[in-house]
Amino acid sequence: MNTAIYPGSFDPITLGHLNLIKRASSTFERVIVCVMRNGGKSPLFTPDERLDQVKRVTAKFSNVEVDSYDGLVADYARERGARVVIRGLRALSDYEKECMMALVNKKLNPGLETLFLAADEKYMYHSSSGAKELARFGADLRQWCPWEIIGELEERIRSVR
Repeated sequence: MNTAIYPGSFDPITLGHLNLIKRASSTFERVIVCVMRNGGKSPLFTPDERLDQVKRVTAKFSNVEVDSYDGLVADYARERGARVVIRGLRALSDYEKECMMALVNKKLNPGLETLFLAADEKYMYHSSSGAKELARFGADLRQWCPWEIIGELEERIRSVR
């Protein structure tokens, strides 16, 4: 089976993430969206909350499954039989970091390829950190996040103030 993995912290998932998932799901037989735990970040939502959010917003895609992992993407791909990792690129600054990660993944798992998808122009400026910042100031999040999670994001931001 033609399987791709789209890993990320998804804290929270944005419309940009969802756009990449939609595009990947039309290209691959199976897409696994993997909620990763990144020790270098301080997430707003727990891994279980993020997993639940991603499951809810991707339920409309019949060939997308959602999972979580606390390890290396290269190892996860091997365990799941995936040969492709999907990564989104918004700007040139993303490219350097993503290329380095792709090379490390390839070194750890030689059968693993990374497919870079350029962000749709509507989402070039979208990021989870941007969505959280906008939520802190009470901005309208409908252009940033799936409607299913906007209330949760706003409530969490209020509760951590």
